[in-house]
Amino acid sequence: MQIVGYETGVGTDGDPGPAGLLVADRDGEIERIDLSPGHTLTYDLDERHCAGTIHDGAHIACSEPAAPYCEAHRDVWVCARCTGTCLKDEMDCHEPHAIYLAAFAPARFKVGVTRLWRLETRLREQGADRAAHVRTVENGRIAREIEAGLAADVDGLVDRVRVPTKRAGLAATVDAAAWERLLDRFDALERFTFEYGLDLTDRPMAETMLTGRVVGTKGRLLVLERAGSTYAVDLRDLVGHEVADRRSERDLQASLGAFGG
Repeated sequence: MQIVGYETGVGTDGDPGPAGLLVADRDGEIERIDLSPGHTLTYDLDERHCAGTIHDGAHIACSEPAAPYCEAHRDVWVCARCTGTCLKDEMDCHEPHAIYLAAFAPARFKVGVTRLWRLETRLREQGADRAAHVRTVENGRIAREIEAGLAADVDGLVDRVRVPTKRAGLAATVDAAAWERLLDRFDALERFTFEYGLDLTDRPMAETMLTGRVVGTKGRLLVLERAGSTYAVDLRDLVGHEVADRRSERDLQASLGAFGG
C-alpha cells in the first residue's frame, strides 16, 4: 500500500471530524486509515516516491522518485502567490472573500484570505488557535491585495506560518495580551477560539512515523504517543510512502517529556 493523500478532518461547515490518511493498493483501490484520537497505529514506513494522482475515485500510480509528487503530478495553486494581480489567464474568484487574522501559539499572527463560506473550515485546516474575521470584500483579487498590504505594513503580522512553527507551539497557549493588541487595530466582525483536544504539557518531538496511539490532530499535524513520549508528524511528510501494517522496532529519539522527574 502507498499513502496517497490525507484529510485534516474538517467538513465544509467548519465542524471538526476524524482526520484520515488515504492509502492505495496495487489495483488502485483506495482505503482510509482513521486517525481518530485513541486509535492505535502499527504501520512501518517503507520507500517513498511520487504519490501519483486520484482520478474518478481510483488511484493512478507513479514510480518517479520525487516525493510527495513529481513535476507531472505536482498541483501548484497559483492563487496562493497572488498579491492582487491575477496570475491566471482569466480571473475566476468572483465571490465574496473574507480577510482574517489567525493566531498560532504562542505569538505568531497571520493575515489570510479565503472564500467567505469556507472561513471556519480554512482556519481549522491550518490549525489556528484563535482567529478574527476582519473584513469581507467582493472578490479574491481585492482580498489578496489587502492581505499583501497588511503583511507588509503591520508589525508582527505575516502571511504564512510554517509547520515547524506550528509544531513548536503545540503545548503552548496564545499570548492573549499580544493578540488583543493586534485586534485593537481592526474592527473584528467575528472572533473564533478553537480547541483540538491535545492537552499537551510538553512539546512533541518532530518525527515521520505511523506507529503509536493517536492523541489527536491539529491542522495537518498528527500527534502520536509511543512508549511514554509524544511525537508530532506532518501528514504531508507521510504522503508517497509505501506502508506495511506491522509494528516498527526502529529506535526513536525520546521527547523531552520522557525525561521528567
